[in-house]
Amino acid sequence: MLAEDPDVAEQGITVVHRERGLVLYGEVETPHRREEILRRVSERFPDLPITSDIGVIRAQAPTQVEELP
Repeated sequence: MLAEDPDVAEQGITVVHRERGLVLYGEVETPHRREEILRRVSERFPDLPITSDIGVIRAQAPTQVEELP
């Protein structure tokens, strides 16, 4: 569902169904993206508690040139 949605297109999230609900694992680039994923999963599974273990990574362009020996 998350990979096929053109507004999310997120392949790096793992969803695990546990006794107490769903647990989402992975990393995304922004807090907004994480909230959007949680919102969409909550809409799709409104009766299940959802736990998020989604981290936010900062993907930025390098600020200096890497010199190799």
